Amino acid sequence: MLTIRDWPESERPREKLLARGVTALSDAELLALFIGTGRRGMTAVDIGRTLLARHGGLKPLLERDAATLAAEPGLGTAISCRLHAAMELGRRYLACEMQQPQALAHPSACADYLRARLGAYPYEVFACLFLDNRHRVLGFEELFRGSIDGASVHPREVVRRCLAHNAAAVILAHNHPSGVAEPSQADRAITTELKRALELIQVRVVDHFIIGSGAPTSLAARGLL
Repeated sequence: MLTIRDWPESERPREKLLARGVTALSDAELLALFIGTGRRGMTAVDIGRTLLARHGGLKPLLERDAATLAAEPGLGTAISCRLHAAMELGRRYLACEMQQPQALAHPSACADYLRARLGAYPYEVFACLFLDNRHRVLGFEELFRGSIDGASVHPREVVRRCLAHNAAAVILAHNHPSGVAEPSQADRAITTELKRALELIQVRVVDHFIIGSGAPTSLAARGLL
């Protein structure tokens, strides 16, 4: 049985990354870099391919909690922790990007950040991104959690957190665990209700993003604010 060391150098994940960049690697090859070594009869890339096939792709695989991942053949606690740490590093990198003065000049950066924060939850989560009067990020909070059928959003609590951050504006966001990012009638209604409540304290609602399995949906872009 060939090992990765027996492969041509240009096909080994680490050497391929160094020569062609990280985007040249497949999902299985990226996983192999975390897995490190294979096991009897399987290379690290083979284990990665098996895991992806068993779970139906990268997203559902990495949505597993650390204990579940650790129980997968070929992984274990150390590798599971590495994978979860890598995902958290990615989220924190995006959070750092959001702290840049011109971050919100690019709605895609905001959408990417919110998708990274909310996209993996199997239940609905409502969150707020608090902004100052120059639209710089003051903070991010997950305020309400619910079942897969929805979360109860309380305008009084949103108002309270805006005052706590001394926010001048806010971006609302919530995920749809179904993966469909189309705004429902309830989504439109709560957006209107929150806008009215926040106007009383002179806080502007900049946008409301709905996070699904694809690109997030912006209610502002749809003309629904």
